[in-house]
Amino acid sequence: MSRGLTTTTVSSARTELLVHRSTVFAVLATAVVVDQLTKAWAWRHAPEARINYGGNAFVGNTVSEWYADPVTGALLDFVDFGVLGVAVFMLARLRLTAMALIPGALMTGGWISNLLDRLGMHYWTAPGSVRGAVDFIPLGNIYYNVADVFIASGTLLFLVALGVLAMNRSTRSWTQLPHHRFRSRAWLSAAAATVCLLGLVGFGAVNYGGVTTPNKPTGTTSHP
Repeated sequence: MSRGLTTTTVSSARTELLVHRSTVFAVLATAVVVDQLTKAWAWRHAPEARINYGGNAFVGNTVSEWYADPVTGALLDFVDFGVLGVAVFMLARLRLTAMALIPGALMTGGWISNLLDRLGMHYWTAPGSVRGAVDFIPLGNIYYNVADVFIASGTLLFLVALGVLAMNRSTRSWTQLPHHRFRSRAWLSAAAATVCLLGLVGFGAVNYGGVTTPNKPTGTTSHP
């Protein structure tokens, strides 16, 4: 009897883990695909599309200049990849309610999509452009993209959800989900991903030239 209950419990835990991780990666993939499609459209059709090749007003001029530089920008991309990798790992491991999980994944997906632009996706979304993300949604003097909308809305909803969880003191919402023991395989995958990422970062640092707006002649670099 106890053995049957144990088997049922393990099966239920595996199903819960599968549903949880499927939700995380589905939201991440949706955010990236929607953002990349809108960026590709904007670069070809939106009259105010431009490349954000540096940081933004929120990080200040110094950090923005670091991001705009071919070498320091590539190094910051590597750091950002590590931070986002930890964020995805935590989302996949922690037992969060849907109210916190979905906006958390949406926020992370927005950051991932903007980082993918700097790692080489801009060659497809904005051919001939300098390394960076396509911004085309004006708000005052600053331009944004769909990923930024995901980040802003996801962050706000995620913080609200955390506040609700804190008030409810739902410790179950923060416990770790059970996981399979594939540590050696995980380490090999992480090592392979790191090697590929270093190659992408190096390639981006070397091949940095391009335009910042689609109406400029290809092969010239213009900084607004």
